[in-house]
Amino acid sequence: MKRYPTLQTERLVLREFALEDVPEVQRLAGAPEIARMTLLIPHPYEDGMAEEWIASLRPSYEAGEQVTFAVVLREGGDLVGCIGMGLNARDNSGELGYWIGVPYWGRGYCTEAAREMVRYGFEVLGLHRIYANHFGSNLASGRVMQKLGMSYEGTRREHYKKWGEYEDQVEYGLLASEWRAAPV
Repeated sequence: MKRYPTLQTERLVLREFALEDVPEVQRLAGAPEIARMTLLIPHPYEDGMAEEWIASLRPSYEAGEQVTFAVVLREGGDLVGCIGMGLNARDNSGELGYWIGVPYWGRGYCTEAAREMVRYGFEVLGLHRIYANHFGSNLASGRVMQKLGMSYEGTRREHYKKWGEYEDQVEYGLLASEWRAAPV
């Protein structure tokens, strides 16, 4: 069994999810504001969904498909969100994804966790490229991507249908060479 990494920043610890996190995952991810701004989080977030999702994380990590972290505060250990990267071994790239619980918005936790995730992707995983996308209506997520030094790569107009409305997919990317030239 592969050892699951733990990463640290000034204010955060990025660690493996545990079953003890189930109630907070259900509470935070279950907020309609989170589901509205993400492609795969359902609403309502029903009993059993968090357990099933957490149980899927280690096998996909061990298979080299993704690495997903609980984002917790260093002081107090409160779970504030999730950050992860889907891995594409063939292209040596990673797709960054994240959510931060509504009570923790506006404190820079997402940018702080994402900076560490990008560092991990390039320095530890040896990725060539990291990319991410957001719904056109989720401008805050786009600002995180810009703060990471990612370049705007395009918009797929009305690419997704979420809750009966069409959403643009706005795409960003960052190459390892760009990150090394100006690490954020």
